[in-house]
Amino acid sequence: GEDAENDHLQLVSMKVICGTGGPAEATVEMEVDGKDVTATAEGDGPVDATFKAVRKIYPNTARLQLYQVNAVTEGTDAQATVSVRLEEDGIIATGESANTDTVVASAKAYINALNRVIVRRDRVGEGADTREISYKDVT
Repeated sequence: GEDAENDHLQLVSMKVICGTGGPAEATVEMEVDGKDVTATAEGDGPVDATFKAVRKIYPNTARLQLYQVNAVTEGTDAQATVSVRLEEDGIIATGESANTDTVVASAKAYINALNRVIVRRDRVGEGADTREISYKDVT
C-alpha cells in the first residue's frame, strides 16, 4: 500500500490453482509484522481459497460485507479494481486494489482492509469512534 512500511500485513507472493477438477487451492506468502509466513487453503473458487489462506496466516473474526470487482480498462488484459469491506466488532474498514490479475487484486484489497481493521482496533482501545476508514492501493 501507499503506507506499506507501517502495515502489519503485507502480501509477498501467491499462487492459485483452480479449474473444473475440484476445489481451488491458494498458497499465500505474507509478511506479518516483518515475519514471513506461508499458508495453503482450499476454497470454493480462487478468491475464497485466497481469503481462507490469509485467515490461516492472520486469524481474525472480520466478516466480509462487500466484495466488488470493476474493470477499469477494456479487453482480456483489463485492469480490475477490487473493493473489499470488512466488519469486526462494529469496526468497518474498506480496502481497494487494482491489478490485471483479479485474484491478486482481491488478495491485496482484503489485506488492505484487514490492515485498516487492525489500526482501527488499536485506536478503539484509545477511545476513538468506529467510523469507516478507507484505504486504497492502486498498482
